[in-house]
Amino acid sequence: MSQYIVQGIFAVAGIIALLAAILNWNWFFTARNTQFIVQNVGRRQARWFYGVLGVILIGTSIFFFLNTPSAT
Repeated sequence: MSQYIVQGIFAVAGIIALLAAILNWNWFFTARNTQFIVQNVGRRQARWFYGVLGVILIGTSIFFFLNTPSAT
C-alpha cells in the first residue's frame, strides 16, 4: 500500500512541474527552490528542464504502478 503513496507523490510532483512549465507559473519559478536553476540557465531553459522532469516523474510513476505486484 505504501508504494502507491510514493507513486502518487511522484505523479503529483510530475504533474505540477509539467503544468508549471507549460503555463509559466510565476509563483513556481520565483520560489526559492527553483531559483538555482532559473538564475543559472534562465527562465526559458528552466521551463524546459521542469517540463522534462515532470514527464520523467510521471513516466516513472506509471512504470512502477504497472510493474508493482499486487499484495493480494
